[in-house]
Amino acid sequence: MKAKRYILALDQGTTSSRAVLFDREGTPVAMAQREHAQHYPHPGWVEHDPGEIWRSQLTVAHAVVGLAGAGIADVAAIGITNQRETAVLWERSTGAPVHPALVWQDRRTAAECEKLTAKGLGARIQEKTGLLIDPYFSATKLAWLLDHVPGARLRAERGELAFGTIDSWLVWQLSGGHRHVTDVSNASRTSLMNIHTLAWDDELLGLFGIPRAVLPEIVPSSGVVAKTDPALFGTSVPISGIAGDQQAATFGQACWQTGMAKNTYGTGLFLLMNTGARPIASRNRLLSTVGWQLGGATTYALEGSIFMGGAIIQWLRDGLGFIAKAEEIETLAAGCTTSEGVILVPAFTGLGAPHWDPYARGSLLGMTRGTTRAHIARAALDAIALQTVDVLGAMESDAGIAVSELRVDGGASRSDLLMQIQADLLGKPVVRPQVTETTALGVAYLAGLGVGFWSDLNEISQQWRAARRFEPAVTASERAARLADWRRALERAREWARPGD
Repeated sequence: MKAKRYILALDQGTTSSRAVLFDREGTPVAMAQREHAQHYPHPGWVEHDPGEIWRSQLTVAHAVVGLAGAGIADVAAIGITNQRETAVLWERSTGAPVHPALVWQDRRTAAECEKLTAKGLGARIQEKTGLLIDPYFSATKLAWLLDHVPGARLRAERGELAFGTIDSWLVWQLSGGHRHVTDVSNASRTSLMNIHTLAWDDELLGLFGIPRAVLPEIVPSSGVVAKTDPALFGTSVPISGIAGDQQAATFGQACWQTGMAKNTYGTGLFLLMNTGARPIASRNRLLSTVGWQLGGATTYALEGSIFMGGAIIQWLRDGLGFIAKAEEIETLAAGCTTSEGVILVPAFTGLGAPHWDPYARGSLLGMTRGTTRAHIARAALDAIALQTVDVLGAMESDAGIAVSELRVDGGASRSDLLMQIQADLLGKPVVRPQVTETTALGVAYLAGLGVGFWSDLNEISQQWRAARRFEPAVTASERAARLADWRRALERAREWARPGD
């Protein structure tokens, strides 16, 4: 029998669905991508069409195999990585969603989260989940759907509806409705799974008002959990890897040792540090999360989630018309050596880690008559880097570990200027790998390990290679001054949109 040559990674993100085909050397041989629409029905609300997500993901899965000049018979397995906390609710009988998906950026449940906090439940929820009470996570989103879609709560209790994050939604569709699962990394982002037992927790379900019947089965991140419906590709393909996008990127960056860290520069910014076999309780309002479960062993991580990363560049392009293409930001920002005191606080949907202020709003400070588009573009890149500094500092404090370097990936990591700014403001080397498709690569590794395409981590450990290393190039005093200005600006953006103020 002809040996299988590829692993197919499906990378379902906030703004697009992608598919990447990897060979045995971990090299991406083909990639297909299709954007999907963002919907903003009210201020602070963000929705996706689950049907559009599924159709776009299936389309690029077919396309990438053709682009490689291969057939589905060449694919050993499929791995799925996904935007994580986004909540989908659908009918088991038809597979049809009952409401648009509530995206991880959606803030409509801020008031409900405040009520839970006011009841003094924050410490208990953090103890069990590693998470804070925040609209970011899936539990309050699911509760909102159950309470606002007519008849949904009763139907969910009767077992007629299924909830899932995007991984669950895609596995359901790919398997023809035969499998309703989520992996431990995605489950750890719902506020409903106990990260110590790796199971749905009855106390948490009661606190958030979630019926157990609506939830998927929790499975490991690596290993065959489903097979595709033969009608989709002409044959069944094992689905043997699932991981939330940031956990997958951490795995793809070969951050397999305790204390290694990576930052993904996507729509948001997501910094994760491997903390080993036990979760670390954060004292700095970071998240303790499951990294992955592989071969019966669970790896945990600390995470700082920043809502506005590459989305800042999208805002400059689409909202203000500063640039026609995202790639133009580097050229525009390079038109000045500094922002000359201009600071952008990109709190357009509130502030994430380590501040967690859903009522903060975007602010542009320090402008003069001499301020130009270039200064604002430079301030936008600074904002991406400055938010990362805040999170990594909190992370090092929690873990008691000084990170020696920061591995980077994601679309914006291709900007040499941004990566140099990041190294300057961190005071640490920033390392960009040769393969920047680390999210897709990580879940490809998990899927490949799950079917024996690769034998173990030792076999794939040599595949990670650095492409460029950015060393800090500013003085400690200059770095300290810029960080002090940033923190002053943060205070001016805090709690701007709090009701009644």
